Amino acid sequence: MTLRSSQAESFFGSAHPIVRVVLTRVRGSSPREAGTEMFVSPDSLFGTIGGGQLEHIVITQARSMLAEGTLSSRLDLPLGPEIGQCCGGRVELSLARMRRAERNAAVSRLQAADDALPHVYVMGAGHVGRAIANLLQHAPVHCVLVDMRKEELAQCQARVDMRLRAIPEVEIYNAPAGSAFIVLTHDHGLDFLLTSAALEIGHASYVGMIGSATKRAKLRSWCNSHCNGLSIDQLTCPIGATASRDKRPEMIAAFVAAEVLTALTTGARATGDTEEAALLEAAQ
Repeated sequence: MTLRSSQAESFFGSAHPIVRVVLTRVRGSSPREAGTEMFVSPDSLFGTIGGGQLEHIVITQARSMLAEGTLSSRLDLPLGPEIGQCCGGRVELSLARMRRAERNAAVSRLQAADDALPHVYVMGAGHVGRAIANLLQHAPVHCVLVDMRKEELAQCQARVDMRLRAIPEVEIYNAPAGSAFIVLTHDHGLDFLLTSAALEIGHASYVGMIGSATKRAKLRSWCNSHCNGLSIDQLTCPIGATASRDKRPEMIAAFVAAEVLTALTTGARATGDTEEAALLEAAQ
């Protein structure tokens, strides 16, 4: 059970009434796509349809429904000057008070979505690895922090999956297809071993290794002599490369996290379309 689905169980398991909000149609520019869900109770929220004046209007409508005992309603709103926004699109929304079975179904959907989150393996729990984990705990990914050193893992305060492994490359070979790998251990030889393993499996969404152009060249030579000429063309090294000269772990982590999340979400519409279709079907 992940943190988000745990929060969902608490929210949907409470005694308060809930209105489910679904974006059923989007025309033009909108802060969220069709199929996006938000849940509104008298004093709390779960999810978002994009914030701003649109969300404020919808929350007010949902809470009015709860106060008045209305079971369902629909809204058709322009995202322009009429409501104080400038997206320029238009959205249609379905609002419906939830029965117990619908609450249980929502928890199941959120759990399934959490189970399907892409895995990001941070191979090394040093200063930068822990800083990356601190950021990724808030992202829609399953972050796995792996190290051979118990004392380094113990310093991580992030709510991520921490794994103490004497043979860390096993995590790479057992990773789900489409996973991302960030290699930044305490040892260059181990970095080369783990990076080559991540490249060799052939289904990673992202493989990055901390280092420099010189380290990348050394890895290429190492792969030629030890991995039957394994190509490193799909490798990102250095990771988090920007014009910034700031080398504090937290800054490096921010650039690397952005790089990895971009790789994971680029070209991912096939999965998004499937989820959107399921949500729209449930909204009818």
